[in-house]
Amino acid sequence: MLSLFPKDLKTVLLLGAHCDDIEIGCGASIQRLLEEYSNIAVYWVVLSSNPTREAEARKSAELYLHGVSCKTIEVRAFRNAYFPYIGAQIKDYFEQLKQAVQPDLVFTHYRHDDHQDHRVTSELTWNTFRNHFILEYEVPKFEGGLGSPNFFVPLTQLQAEIKSQRLVECFGSEATKSWFTSSTFMGLMRLRGVECNAPDGYAEAFYCRKAVLCAL
Repeated sequence: MLSLFPKDLKTVLLLGAHCDDIEIGCGASIQRLLEEYSNIAVYWVVLSSNPTREAEARKSAELYLHGVSCKTIEVRAFRNAYFPYIGAQIKDYFEQLKQAVQPDLVFTHYRHDDHQDHRVTSELTWNTFRNHFILEYEVPKFEGGLGSPNFFVPLTQLQAEIKSQRLVECFGSEATKSWFTSSTFMGLMRLRGVECNAPDGYAEAFYCRKAVLCAL
């Protein structure tokens, strides 16, 4: 399979509607990128939170970004489950974000995600960052909606296990949800690993809507 990632990767923007979305969707890929690329600047943005969830999100982000010298972690408080109805407010924030960061790589939600907040986040990502390399991640949930991604990041078993353990340990407020378990996260990464023939059998998967082959 053809490997495709920017060779000169300097700045990564991570966007999540809720406090655990980034970790669920691309947590292990973040870990791999930080292991393989030196001196990456990371801008980590969560759009919806409350005080309890914010504390969890910041703890998790700091764990992932430990040792990253240039990092920004923002946790906002846009109203959960109301993104389609407060889209103008979130759009204004995205316009501010565009002035603050010019990323080489953007991780965001899948545009056909069944959660309304996820879809709005994806739409505003594309509306704002129109000339950037964007990967849309997937989030398993009660509503279903998993599809057939076309971009895979193979992982080591250790990277997959660290991601799953951190999610369970950092986000105690989600413990009552029957799907929020290490086995759920490991299972999905195992399935995606099968689909891309990953050496260790694990991968995270994304939707790459548009990619341009740059001049050599």
